[in-house]
Amino acid sequence: MERAASSSVRIDAWSDADLELLRRANAPELIDHLGGPETEEQLIARHGRYMELSADRTGRGRMFRIALTDGAEAVGTIGFWERTWQGQEVYETGWAVLPGYQGLGIATAATRAVAEQARAERKHRFLHAYPSVENGASNAVCRKAGFALIGECDFEYPPGHALLTNDWRLDLGHFAS
Repeated sequence: MERAASSSVRIDAWSDADLELLRRANAPELIDHLGGPETEEQLIARHGRYMELSADRTGRGRMFRIALTDGAEAVGTIGFWERTWQGQEVYETGWAVLPGYQGLGIATAATRAVAEQARAERKHRFLHAYPSVENGASNAVCRKAGFALIGECDFEYPPGHALLTNDWRLDLGHFAS
């Protein structure tokens, strides 16, 4: 049974208290397709980057914890950040929803919410997502959140790890100068 996730999900700015959430999202079942779990050192460095990105108000992006509106418990992570893609400045998004909360529409609702945050920056026209072609759940999130499938592409993430991904794109409106 799918919950009405769009009204029961909120995204909160990433904070120092979210390191434990990052550790929980480092589970093999969540990131095997991204090169596998990170070391504690790598997690601490990632947390620092998330903190820096969320403190920056220049439109480079933001990181968020996904929470249910009826409780304080974090159930996942999501964010958007700048990247150059095929010669154009765009935003990229990515997310992870903890086991036990998957299949409830949470990732789709959070992706719609993060798209609104990116749109509000009025900086880049497109928001892209690059899930592995084998990640059916994340590809479904893109489709349900209104992204258009551009096609398959080779993507390197993490550095040194080649992935065959789908390039999904959401038009945020033409704001870039």
